[in-house]
Amino acid sequence: MEVMKKPINFIVSFILLLTAWQLLITLGGYDDALFPSPTTVFLSLLDLVKSGTLFKDVAVSLSRFAIGYLLAVIPAIVLGLMLGRMPRVWQVLDPIVQLIRPVSPVAWSPFIVLWFGIGNIPAIVIIFIAAFFPVLLTTVSAARKVEHDYIKIAQNLEVNKFEFLCKFVFPASFPAIVSGLRVAVGTAWIFLVAGEMVGSQSGLGFLIVDARNTLNLANVLAGIVVIGLLGFLLDRFISVFERFIGRYFGTAS
Repeated sequence: MEVMKKPINFIVSFILLLTAWQLLITLGGYDDALFPSPTTVFLSLLDLVKSGTLFKDVAVSLSRFAIGYLLAVIPAIVLGLMLGRMPRVWQVLDPIVQLIRPVSPVAWSPFIVLWFGIGNIPAIVIIFIAAFFPVLLTTVSAARKVEHDYIKIAQNLEVNKFEFLCKFVFPASFPAIVSGLRVAVGTAWIFLVAGEMVGSQSGLGFLIVDARNTLNLANVLAGIVVIGLLGFLLDRFISVFERFIGRYFGTAS
């Protein structure tokens, strides 16, 4: 029954969003050229699909996202597990991380473009910066809170440090790590689009900028809708991944 409710809830939410969108246009008296209606945006989406532009830009953005995200989260998890079990080292590194972390990845874009030029790499670097710190901090915090009983069991079994991290610390920290992964998905996806607006000639961010420059607001909103839908799907993917790994470690609810 719960499985059947989820698609229904999504459909109801989608209908409510479209209704609010159309009401805002009607009550505000906006011209279609200034605030395109859902119908106009849908037709623009069809045109982008027919031309092949949308699929091309989606494929480029997703590939950049996948590369930057994986390059960020894998070392962030590994480092977080190790640093979480090395409190003295973390006390030295924590102020540095807290100093760099609040800086928006886009703020680095002038240097990133100068160092890496125009193309895929600037967007990937921005995704890396956006995803790395949320995962690192949640992993460190989770690893530091591992119950003392686990440490005693590991000592009794005489496991080495690598086995201790893999077989004890990581499973115990996994629920918190997933929270960091979810936050990282949202921030990295947001800054991917921003990065493509600055240092790329393709992708969904560039699609929006190009449409804005030609005053094609229907295509701008079409790009925004696609970005939102893909962000939602990425978040759902993390939920599926959490359940899958949770079953493996025996922590799934």
